[in-house]
Amino acid sequence: MAREGGRIVLTEDRDFGRLVFAAAWATSGVIYIRYPVLLRPQLPGRVLRLVQREGQRLEMSFTVVRPHRVRIRTLP
Repeated sequence: MAREGGRIVLTEDRDFGRLVFAAAWATSGVIYIRYPVLLRPQLPGRVLRLVQREGQRLEMSFTVVRPHRVRIRTLP
């Protein structure tokens, strides 16, 4: 549904990396969350700031969000 609607998937499921890169799964973008339980209260603000700051760069990218690091990789 996300792909058909041109939406970015927000997930904690590590299988999305395999689906996107190894299986060449078509997507409009993925934000993969890797946050420890104790820091979860920070997560909504972190994702909101990421979207505000990076906006369109997140489209057609695989983004990994960690507490002190964000990595954005453009999809082939």
